[in-house]
Amino acid sequence: MNIRVTLDGRPVKAALNDSRAARDLAVLLPLTLGLEDFHSTERVADLPRKLDTSGAPEPVAAKVGDIAYYAPWGNLALFHQNGPAPSADLLILGHLDVSADQLGRATRITIDPAS
Repeated sequence: MNIRVTLDGRPVKAALNDSRAARDLAVLLPLTLGLEDFHSTERVADLPRKLDTSGAPEPVAAKVGDIAYYAPWGNLALFHQNGPAPSADLLILGHLDVSADQLGRATRITIDPAS
């Protein structure tokens, strides 16, 4: 699924995968969220509600640029460093085509449906 994303007002290429959780995120769009650092690995933001994680694919470790959902906390995570080992609690929702440096400094993300 194509989406339109801006980080701190700068457009970046992005896409969501076809997982149930990613489709549920798309229902919430448009979203503008403040981002905070988490363990110098990811930027995180709280979503307005938890996403449907039923039928989640096998877990994989997050990579730089991945858009992920951490189910226990119900938050969005944008990885600017490679993540830890795969976890069933972390679902990859899509990917941002952006440098790790830009993503690591981002303070606000806006996600809109593709037109």
